[in-house]
Amino acid sequence: MAATTIDEVIAALDAIIAVEKQNNSSMVFFPVLYNKVTRRIKVGIEANEFDDNSRMEKLDILFANRYIEAYHQYKAGKQPTQSWSNAFKISEALIMQHLLLGINAHINLDLGIAAAQTTGDDALADFEQDFNKINEVLASMVADVKAAMGKVSPLFKLLELIGKGKEDKLVSFSINLARDGAWLFANEYAAAVQKDDVVKDRDKVIATLAEKIMNPKSKMLQVVAKVVRFFEVKNVRRVAETLEQ
Repeated sequence: MAATTIDEVIAALDAIIAVEKQNNSSMVFFPVLYNKVTRRIKVGIEANEFDDNSRMEKLDILFANRYIEAYHQYKAGKQPTQSWSNAFKISEALIMQHLLLGINAHINLDLGIAAAQTTGDDALADFEQDFNKINEVLASMVADVKAAMGKVSPLFKLLELIGKGKEDKLVSFSINLARDGAWLFANEYAAAVQKDDVVKDRDKVIATLAEKIMNPKSKMLQVVAKVVRFFEVKNVRRVAETLEQ
């Protein structure tokens, strides 16, 4: 069943995390991050940080339900969007790749849809400021994750060093650019008559971006990524608990 309150969202994420920890599955990494973001947004709503706090809770619920539904579809052997399928099916990857694949699907595809559904097609323009605020929260949490990466991926900074100035999505993925693209897509979705067709087209683009996150063009980056992954902590529970801190 879909969540109807932000507390139900948190409970659903807690349940997913518990299952994937038990399974020793890398599918736990993204919901750990997302749970922290959701709890932070809940605090912000309770502190009246947003222009319209009830609207923000509605967005949070609609937004989260897209991930939760995709997760359960995949676990049941059904087909979620291709963007989520590409994120879920990867088992052998860097910890940061797992996180970026989830962020890619959720911001680049889901966020625009959820934003337009939150306000309705005619009122989206009034939402831009709060839309940006929710992304600022996510960006700050990703910064926290990067700070924690040293504990579970001691050579992670090598990727950023080698990849500096390159266009490879593994090292150049930008939350701000994703946010801006999501806002443009929200407006495209709101204006569309055939919304399903717009979603399908967008899903193809974002699924391709997921492939670029997984497969750096640079041969040097490919080699460095393998070295970085070799030295990463392989105990999923330990990684998850480190990311939760």
